[in-house]
Amino acid sequence: MTEPVRLVVTDRDRRWYARRHRLGRVALYVLAVVSALAAAAPFIWAAVTMFKQDSDLYRRRNNPFIFNETPTATHIDLLFHRTAFVTFAWNTLWVGVLVVLITLVLALPAAYSLARLDRPWAGPMGIAIFFVYLVPPTLLFLSLSRLVVALGLQDSTWSLVVIYPTITVPVSVWLLIGFLKTIPKDIEEQAMVDGYSRVGAMVRVVVPLLFPGIVAVVVFAFTLTASEFIYALAFISPSSEKVISTGVPTELVRGDVFFWQSLQASAVFVAVPIALVFNLFLDRFIAGFTQGAVKG
Repeated sequence: MTEPVRLVVTDRDRRWYARRHRLGRVALYVLAVVSALAAAAPFIWAAVTMFKQDSDLYRRRNNPFIFNETPTATHIDLLFHRTAFVTFAWNTLWVGVLVVLITLVLALPAAYSLARLDRPWAGPMGIAIFFVYLVPPTLLFLSLSRLVVALGLQDSTWSLVVIYPTITVPVSVWLLIGFLKTIPKDIEEQAMVDGYSRVGAMVRVVVPLLFPGIVAVVVFAFTLTASEFIYALAFISPSSEKVISTGVPTELVRGDVFFWQSLQASAVFVAVPIALVFNLFLDRFIAGFTQGAVKG
C-alpha cells in the first residue's frame, strides 16, 4: 500500500495566507464603507441642503455637501408655518395605522386558512390573490373611483383607507402564507390536544411564532401607504385632507418655482422617524421576508 501524501506547510506559506486573509478583510471593510457612504450620500446632501441659503445652493461651484455660507433655518420655518406639513404628516400617520390594522385583520385569517386547511384550491387561490397585486393601479382606477363616489368619500382621506388595502392585502397574504409554511403544524395540533380550539391555537401559539412575518407586513403596508401617489392625487383635492406624498409637492412646487430646501427638509423629517422605527425591527423584518420567501 502506498502511503498517503502529506502536505507540508512552511512558515512562508502561513505568512502568505495570513497576509492574504488580512488584505481580504481590509478590502471587504473598504467596500462596505464606500457602499455605506454611497447609500447615505443623498440623505447627507438633503440634511445639508435644508439649512442652505439660496445663494449657497444655486452656485454651481459651491460644494453641495458643506456650508459655503452661514446656515439658515428659514426654509424649515417655511415648511412648518407656511404650509400644512403637520396636517399632511398627521393624515399620513393615521391612514397608515388604519391600513395596517385592516391589512392584518384580513390577511392573517386568509393566509392561515390557505396555508393550514388542506383544500385542493388553496394553492391556486394563493397565487390568484398575489396576481391581484400585479394589476397596475391605472387599470383599477375607474372601478375604484366609482366605489369611492358610491361611498361618498370623494375628497376625503377615508377614501385612501378604503382603497389602500386592495394593494396591501394580496402581498401580505402571500407573504404570511410562505411564513406559515415554515411553522410546523405539530405545534398547534399539540395545543388543540391540550384543549384549545383552532382559533385559540392560532392566536396563542401560531401568532407569537409569526411575529417576524407580521412585522414585515406592518413595515410593507405602512411604507406603501406613505409613498403611494396616484390614488392620493386623484381622490383628494383639499389641502386639509392630503397626505405627505401629494401635499408636499403641491405646496412646495408652485409653477416653475421649486422650494428645494423645504422639500429636502420634508424628506428628512419624514425619513428619520421611519428609519429609527425600521431599525428597531430590522432583524424581525429580514427574518419575515427571507423565511417567508423560502417556503412561499
